[in-house]
Amino acid sequence: MAHYLCQASYTSGSWAAQIKKPENRIEQVGKMFASKGVKFVSGYYSFGEFDLCLIVEGPDNVSTASALIAAAAGGAISKIQTTALLTSEEGLEAIKGAGSVEYRVPGA
Repeated sequence: MAHYLCQASYTSGSWAAQIKKPENRIEQVGKMFASKGVKFVSGYYSFGEFDLCLIVEGPDNVSTASALIAAAAGGAISKIQTTALLTSEEGLEAIKGAGSVEYRVPGA
């Protein structure tokens, strides 16, 4: 399973609706994502550029993107950014694999 860092910002209308009727949106959206085989590993409210910071696990890029696009299409989110994550083992494998790539700088 692949892991992703998803950061999102709510619209002002979404914040207003949540103030009027508070509920755990991370939990609610997690139920929706499950239909695509995507699950929340952890979720946090944050402040700064993004209002939410989520770690999700999905079977593949397409399934995960489908779930995120559906959430973004709902209109409650004004901005979303997703970063694919590598485990430390995957990162080490990538670093080792880089040694077999014959790269040359432009113009060399």
